[in-house]
Amino acid sequence: MDNEILRRNRKRKEQQLKRRRRLKLCIFASGFILAAVLLGRGLLRPVWTRFFGSGTDDSTTLQTDVARTDPDAAVRRPLKGKDDIEKLSVNTIGWHEDSKGRWFQNADGTYFADGFQSIDGIQYYFDDDGHIVVSDWVVRGGVEYYFDANGSYIPGQERPMIALTFDDGPSEYTDRLLDALEANGAHATFFMLGWIAEEQAGCIRRMLEIGCEIGNHSWNHVNLPQQTIETAIQQIRDTDAELEAICGQESTVVRPPYGSYSDEVIAAIDKPFILWCVDSLDWSLKDAKLDYDSIMNSGAIQDGSIILMHDIYEPSVACAEMLIPALISQGYRLVTISEMARAKNVDLISSAYTDFWDTSLEAGLVPGYRGEDAITPQTLDVRTDGTTDDSQTEGTDDSQTEETEDEIAA
Repeated sequence: MDNEILRRNRKRKEQQLKRRRRLKLCIFASGFILAAVLLGRGLLRPVWTRFFGSGTDDSTTLQTDVARTDPDAAVRRPLKGKDDIEKLSVNTIGWHEDSKGRWFQNADGTYFADGFQSIDGIQYYFDDDGHIVVSDWVVRGGVEYYFDANGSYIPGQERPMIALTFDDGPSEYTDRLLDALEANGAHATFFMLGWIAEEQAGCIRRMLEIGCEIGNHSWNHVNLPQQTIETAIQQIRDTDAELEAICGQESTVVRPPYGSYSDEVIAAIDKPFILWCVDSLDWSLKDAKLDYDSIMNSGAIQDGSIILMHDIYEPSVACAEMLIPALISQGYRLVTISEMARAKNVDLISSAYTDFWDTSLEAGLVPGYRGEDAITPQTLDVRTDGTTDDSQTEGTDDSQTEETEDEIAA
């Protein structure tokens, strides 16, 4: 009797085990079929990448970015790591929105990033995180592009530009000025004295790092036309040698001290001489508010203006901290001299420049101007990636030369 009961119990357990094995097999088979379907539709890859990796290392991803045919076209980035955590919850192809903005998921589980992309006939710009830029400008290769509130590229839009320039430095205040420029995405051109450069080497390297331009203001602020040609050349050459030793490149542009030059001096030095059309008079006023008012009320603030300031005075830097965001809020883009020239279709040559105003360009007063149709900077052509007088003065004369140099040395 007891043996019979034991046999029955064993039989029931065996049957239960068989049913469990069959159930597990069915579940496994169903899961496998579902996974295959999802993978075939490109919906499983983001989840797989999140938990098991992409099967490639970071260097492969980097190579994908570098290898793109068009350097301005967007790349396809795989979902990977904590930076993509919001995107990992999405399993459908097309447009999506998270806390940072709108982004697009492709059928292979990747998303567009770092460049232009055409989708359904509309051009978008995807930032490095893969989100489209809206109601803002994008600067790529020195050219500006505007995208509306929907992220669509709007051709023909141009933002007026102003070139901020600073003389006689660098100084103990220049890093503070660079902070203001960097914080506002602005660039400037610095015309520096050779004898000061070495003690501010780090500052000069930082200028280039944030997109500013380095210019030459002679070795020790001499009036170039009053020197022999050999001395004038040496003043510029020695400063260039110092700059190159510091940051690996010499100056691209020259500002003659006191704005004083001659055709002979320009020809001998063989570089663009950059003057100005807006004089802040900060060397005289030395008051941030007065400096600011002098510039803003000059009547010469317009597209293509060159503003003269000095970064050796603390009030001038304080003025710049107010001026930079104020000009940007008025719609201006703050650029270097070379950036201004490129945008205005001007080849900088060995000549003198005071402004890049449209009226000056049209009148043939800007040397090297190639005309309106020389280039078309607002043309957006990207790949679809398979998816849908001879002198000016700074308000100083020869009698002030010694005073200026003494102030700089102090």
